[in-house]
Amino acid sequence: MTPLLVLAVAVGGALGAVLRHLAAVVLTSGSLSGRGRIPWGVLAVNVVGSFIAGLALGLPLDPTWKHIILTGFCGGLTTFSTLSVDTLQLILDGKRRAAAVSVLLNLALGIPAMLLGLGLAASLRLG
Repeated sequence: MTPLLVLAVAVGGALGAVLRHLAAVVLTSGSLSGRGRIPWGVLAVNVVGSFIAGLALGLPLDPTWKHIILTGFCGGLTTFSTLSVDTLQLILDGKRRAAAVSVLLNLALGIPAMLLGLGLAASLRLG
């Protein structure tokens, strides 16, 4: 691993993190925690990030680009820790149903999004 690759992964991560922050602010009523609501911003970035990860995994990309996209960009964009924090906050706020729906939606939409990305990558390779 070269210093240039480390820098490229860091830049990808920074871009992903900025987009995650914007999604949280825009899609979750202007707050990071979305107090009492399903954190739609976290759901959006996790689903989009899963799709991008599936696409990157399925395409015949140079390993350098896979590191930049998967570890950097998707690592900065998607987040299990924010999902965990938001879920715990919903539970503490007495919003157990919203907490359960949020976790289920992240899994129910994230995994199929990754499969769609893999499928798109397969068609791009064939076409």
